[in-house]
Amino acid sequence: MDKPPGSDLVVQRVSGRKQLKEFIAFPQRIYSDDPNWVAPLWFEQLHRFSEKNPFFQHARWQAWTVRRGSEIVGRISAQIDDLYRDTQGEDVGFFGLIEAEDDPLIFELLFDTAENWLREQGIKQIRGPFNLSINEECGLLIDGYERPPFIMMGHARKYYADRIEAAGYTKAKDLLAYELDPDFDAPPVMRRLLQRFGKDISIRPLRRKQLKADLAILRDIFNDSWSRNWGFTPFTEAEFSDLGELLTMLVDDDFIQIAEIDGSPAAMIVVFPDINQAIKDMNGRLLPFGWLKLLWRLKIKYPDTARCMLMGVKKQYQQSRLGTTLAFLVIDTARRALVRRNINNVEMSWILEDNEGMKGILEVMGGDLYKRYRIYQKSL
Repeated sequence: MDKPPGSDLVVQRVSGRKQLKEFIAFPQRIYSDDPNWVAPLWFEQLHRFSEKNPFFQHARWQAWTVRRGSEIVGRISAQIDDLYRDTQGEDVGFFGLIEAEDDPLIFELLFDTAENWLREQGIKQIRGPFNLSINEECGLLIDGYERPPFIMMGHARKYYADRIEAAGYTKAKDLLAYELDPDFDAPPVMRRLLQRFGKDISIRPLRRKQLKADLAILRDIFNDSWSRNWGFTPFTEAEFSDLGELLTMLVDDDFIQIAEIDGSPAAMIVVFPDINQAIKDMNGRLLPFGWLKLLWRLKIKYPDTARCMLMGVKKQYQQSRLGTTLAFLVIDTARRALVRRNINNVEMSWILEDNEGMKGILEVMGGDLYKRYRIYQKSL
């Protein structure tokens, strides 16, 4: 434990299952009066921070809490991802899972602790928040607090941005979330492109009987199509296999579409039903009766919202009309499946603020920019 002189605050390194559970539970107090916060599922959080998480095959982390007496008043994590460092060639570390009372000293203690841990291991720059990586929850909500988050998207208190910036952090990049009514008429530009190039493209849903092969295709398209994007870290086979378990449990086959040109995979899209809508009143717990409630809601009262969380067009087709057609086609095919499921609102997220091509496609289809998340950085 580390106690600043003259302060009643104590920094504690998270160690052991009891302290990890306290770390996981803490946000429930921060958001107790916020009707838009959705408690993440306990079993998912325990898996995320366990050795079973394939992220830890190439990364390491540490977490801390700040206590006032016996009460936790803040938390933070720091991560070093060797796969990111190998891919990008940067000595960058990350912070995440930041939650705290509105007290400047608490934030100062949290960031000093995380920064010192990274600095001791040769890290030159810190970015975040990432919970735990760029392929999971990332970014601090800075606009759109009045709406609850979709699945695997974050929420925040309005004062967080001011406190993070007061700790010396500046903007690295903004991530955008658009919402879209899937029951739209294809705009003229979309119809023209599909008429001209659509005959060269075949498209199909996920083949559940060949799940392993299709997961490999989805991963390959993602890693290729996103490889030039800011902050890119490839999905490993183990990480995508982990994601595949969620796909098989929650996602209809036709919510996943793979486009091919001459039999070769060229683009893909993955849309998840917004499970946050189904779990909002469970306070993160599926036991003793939460599982039954969740299964009933997914079978009988299916969510009417969804999130497009993975999408990509292979690099060789990007910056071309054929590439734009591929993007239009996978979106159009998936959105027809959503309409059949009576889903009336889809979040397309997240989109890099400088991805003008994707922003243009969404705006042509009637997408509305309604949330903004910020990645911060600081030299160490």
